[in-house]
Formats: sequence, structure tokens, C-alpha cells
Amino acid sequence: MIRFGYGTNGFGDHRLRDALEVIAGLGYDGAALTLDHPHLDPFAPDAAARTAAVGRDLERLGLAVVIETGARYLMDPWRKHEPTLVSDTGRERRVDLLCRAVRIAADLGAEAVSFWSGILPRGTPAAVGWDRLADGVARVLEEAERHGVTCAFEPEPGMFCATLADVRELRERLGRPERLRITLDVGHCVCNEPLTAADSVRGSGPLLANVQMDDMRPGVHEHLEFGAGELDLAATVGALMDAGYRGLASVELPRHGHAAPQVAFRSLEALRSAERQALALRKEAG
Repeated sequence: MIRFGYGTNGFGDHRLRDALEVIAGLGYDGAALTLDHPHLDPFAPDAAARTAAVGRDLERLGLAVVIETGARYLMDPWRKHEPTLVSDTGRERRVDLLCRAVRIAADLGAEAVSFWSGILPRGTPAAVGWDRLADGVARVLEEAERHGVTCAFEPEPGMFCATLADVRELRERLGRPERLRITLDVGHCVCNEPLTAADSVRGSGPLLANVQMDDMRPGVHEHLEFGAGELDLAATVGALMDAGYRGLASVELPRHGHAAPQVAFRSLEALRSAERQALALRKEAG
């Protein structure tokens, strides 16, 4: 059976404790916790105390957790996601954020820390982008090794590292480090990958450390509720079962916070229905 989670970035209008209460109350197995100023700010003076309090809440509610680092304006109030691992300046600040995320993950017993490359500045050669990315990720992996934390790299449409093939290239450049695995957003497969989400799951296999669940349409990077795009949800859930995936598969709907409890309820209903369909197909196949 797949363990389903819900992303806290879809509960931006809730206090974090309230969001976790709702997520657990609906029956989710875990939370994908985005480090951000509305919830758990890794740069806040009381970050250690806040982390300890979140840990107690997670334990009380029986929620597993992964750490997400895609906050839009945590470091720069003017520029979305900046600075990144491939920016012209400020890359060390992104590395610092990711190292803080690793330490928070260790404190919370998180299953993975998820992050991405960022957008390569216009006119910057790809070779420079790869050098910047490999250098930054290598430093984060050093911190992850010290704390026994798994890193999960996410390909993002429009970013320098945009596809699963790019993530595999990054792993090759770094010598296939054991602690660097993959975050797969199944909606991105519809939007930006040559293979279906189910085939992408099969192709990623044991490298999967974190899965994000949402629907999308081809060529459009917009996170949609299940059924609003072209994702074959039952086939995708079935592929996760077949792959023996044991991590969290967390709903990623960051623009649906205005109706978060209702959207989270509908999402879990859709996921459980897809799971039942996948199990029925497996039974029919013998």
C-alpha cells in the first residue's frame, strides 16, 4: 500500500499546527513540509525551538514527514525562488538554506530533503550551469552525509535541471552518490517528460526517494486537482506499487490554499480510489 501525504504549501492560510491537524484528521500518512516564513522559517531566531515543537506535533499525530525547500520568497522578497544553485550571485545563500534544511530533517527524522536547481540566468553557458550546480549539490551532500539524511533532487519544468534525464546527468557528474536520489512530481511527467508518469516511475525505480502527486496538462506547468488534467492516476499509483516504493507520495497543490481542507479531502478520495483500481487490476492480472 502507498503512504499518502499532503504538502503544507497547500495550507498557506493555516497555522502549521492547524494544517498538520487537518492533514492527519483526513487520514493522510504524512506531510511534505515546506520550510517557509508562514510555517517553519529556517532563518528565524527560534528555529530550533519551533522545529522541536513541530517534531512533537508530528509524533503526536502519527505523521511521517519529508522536507521541501521550494518556498517562493523566503530569501528574496522581490525575486521568486532566488538565489538558486545556478544564480550568478548568492548561490552560497541557497546552499546555506539547503544545509539548514538537512539539519531540520535530521531533527525531525524526515525521510528526505527535496530541492531543485533553479533557472540558469540568460546568456550563461550550460557548462557553467553544470559546474555551479554540481558544486552546490556536493556541498549539500556533505552536510547530508554528516547527518544521515537522504537528498532528493527534483527536475522542474523551466529550470536548468528540468527532466529526469538531467537529474541522471547530475548524478553521473557527482559520481552517483548514494545520498542523492530523485523527487518525482508525477504532474511534471505529463507536462514535461517524454514518458508517462507510470513509465517514469518504472524508469526511476529504486532512486525514488520522494513523490509529489498532482495532475497537469501537456506543456503547461500548472498544478491541478486530480481529474482536471491528463494524468492516469490509477496507472501511476499502480506503478508505484510495482516499483515497491515505500516513501511518501504527497499531494502538491500550492495554489489551492483558499480551500485547503476540501481540496485535501477530495485528493485523498481520488488517491484511494486510484489505489483500489490499481489493486483490482493487479488481482485480475494474477
